[in-house]
Amino acid sequence: MAKKIKRGSIPRLARSIPPASPPPDADSLRFSFKYLDLVGNAKFSIERCRDGYLKTFLERLRDLSRLTAKEFRTSRSRALRSHAIDFSETTEPQGFHALNEQLRAEQAWQFQLTANEHGRVHGILLLDTFYVVWIDLDHELYPARRQC
Repeated sequence: MAKKIKRGSIPRLARSIPPASPPPDADSLRFSFKYLDLVGNAKFSIERCRDGYLKTFLERLRDLSRLTAKEFRTSRSRALRSHAIDFSETTEPQGFHALNEQLRAEQAWQFQLTANEHGRVHGILLLDTFYVVWIDLDHELYPARRQC
């Protein structure tokens, strides 16, 4: 049998929390670091990031969060340079080897942070969430094509 809660026993703060509602930009692109590979591949180690990189990285994520996932997928903007990755044309033909088989079967994507100085970010896009897997400061995924 469920125990009845007395009116005064619920903390005051819990009573003042408004019910959850979706934000007005519910279809905006989101970012997750759930699958960020910090140790699996030295080429994409965050230890290689230089001073100022974090600021540039976060500003870029903030700006991309203004797009929808559809806009991200279909953009032909040279400023964004978002596109699907064909791992057979890269230095990592096995793809995101640290991910499980189901996630590895998903289409990989990348986008640039700045023209060349800060490299690319690689991951998978599921629905409206871009899961960051590798941070590629020095264009190691496509080293021969510094302008991918």
